[in-house]
Amino acid sequence: MATEADTCRKFVVPKLQSAGWDSDPHSIAEQRTITDGRVVPVGKGFIRKPPTRVDYLLRYMRDFPLAVVEAKAAYKTAADAVQQARTYAEMLGLKFAYATNGHDIIEIDYFTGKETHVTDYATPQELWARYQAGQGLGKVEVGERLLTPFNHTGGKDERYYQQIAINRTVEAILKGHERLLLTMATGTGKTFVAFQICWKLWSSRWNRTGEHRRPRILYLADRNI
Repeated sequence: MATEADTCRKFVVPKLQSAGWDSDPHSIAEQRTITDGRVVPVGKGFIRKPPTRVDYLLRYMRDFPLAVVEAKAAYKTAADAVQQARTYAEMLGLKFAYATNGHDIIEIDYFTGKETHVTDYATPQELWARYQAGQGLGKVEVGERLLTPFNHTGGKDERYYQQIAINRTVEAILKGHERLLLTMATGTGKTFVAFQICWKLWSSRWNRTGEHRRPRILYLADRNI
């Protein structure tokens, strides 16, 4: 009997590659861990549940994912993967998701609210264009600035919720919002998030006047240095 791994190897990956998701700067992150397993007390100790992983995360750029793909074994239906695909897409703040059994593909579009049976996966360019239209990113330079890479000096990768906070904040600023509030708990990386927001705006030469120069940024911290 064909397994989920068989579905991924024989059907999902080849179709994703044909759609261009494996061509630089786009990429396919396979079995991407979203969260570590939950710690559950047992007697005087504890056990850790399995981590939460998506089958495939489709990234337009390294720091800007667009969709998830959830696969099931061929003897199941694509519909069996829909709820899980939706759960992961919503956790990651994504607007697109795919559910498949290898043969049938269901595309979930959060802009339209529709689930559609499709024969192939959308290309990176197609999904990016739909994302820009859905989010109202009319100007080309807005999209280009939004895709500015994070600073990866030191090799530290952002957590999924940090990536969401960074990209959503930068997008709101680029769309002209002047007052924003991020609420983050202690230990969730507020300084890291603030730095990456500043880095993206600095690197893309965004400023409120529209001039081609780097912005001036005032960084206030509630601590003594």
